[in-house]
Amino acid sequence: MTIYVGNLSFDAEVEDLQQLFAGYGEVRKCTLPLDRETGRKRGFAFVEMANASDETKAIDDLQNVEWMGRNIRVNAAEPRTGGGGGGGGGGGSRW
Repeated sequence: MTIYVGNLSFDAEVEDLQQLFAGYGEVRKCTLPLDRETGRKRGFAFVEMANASDETKAIDDLQNVEWMGRNIRVNAAEPRTGGGGGGGGGGGSRW
């Protein structure tokens, strides 16, 4: 399972998130997506932990908690579905 963390402060860095979630167990991976055009943070992140029960505990404890001046949203990430955003045509092969 991957954790979605939304409504993040734009001051938040990967290291800050790793430190926050490390209190719940081993953090395997943490990503802070950037906008493709501007290179700015998009205000959300994904965190993957080594143990599913640690992820569940982190989600339960951190949902709607104020962190770095914002009430963060923390929940299980849902897989992407079709749709997709912007740029280019279909998902066919590119040469």
